[in-house]
Amino acid sequence: MEIRGVVPGDRAELLALSSRAGAGSPTESIWGHPESEAAVYFTPYLELEPESLFVAVAGGQLVGYLAGCVDTAAFPSEEERMRAAISDHRLFTKRRPLMFFARAAVDAVRPGPKAGELEDPRYPAHLHINLVPAARGTGAADALMAHWFARLAEVGAPGCFLQTLVENPRAGAFFERAGFTDHGPTPLVPGLRYRGARVHQRTMVRDPR
Repeated sequence: MEIRGVVPGDRAELLALSSRAGAGSPTESIWGHPESEAAVYFTPYLELEPESLFVAVAGGQLVGYLAGCVDTAAFPSEEERMRAAISDHRLFTKRRPLMFFARAAVDAVRPGPKAGELEDPRYPAHLHINLVPAARGTGAADALMAHWFARLAEVGAPGCFLQTLVENPRAGAFFERAGFTDHGPTPLVPGLRYRGARVHQRTMVRDPR
């Protein structure tokens, strides 16, 4: 297993990987349109902050990645990225995304807090990490995290956060082992379903001190 930074020649393989990494998890597909999902949760990291993107390579193939951002406030917000993806990919004309947004509208009127990005100056950085099923349990995720923590130390980031799902206990246990702790409530994620049920956001933070 090799962990390294991204290089220009990785782009096509990385885009393909972003649509299949995470298979079997609650966020394997969010609204059923891989290209637009990548435009929100992967491509901006590749284009705007490639120095914070690390890949895992096994057998000459990319099997996982960690996409990071050292300053969330300086990065396009998830809401901005979502609006652009809806427009660029005409998602309201596609059946599966349309069903997702209809569910999200229904969920939005339910009482209680709703999922959103963390805004806390103590934890300015954030990350997304994904591996294909065959790479899980191989140490690739730990090695990707080690490279990310070295990146945070390099830039002097005071802390970082990530967001996973309550309904993904395996991911939560891994992040706990990596030094992350729970932060705040576990609000509903509008529109998203896993095995037919609503899911809830789990925000976790890590202080390098």
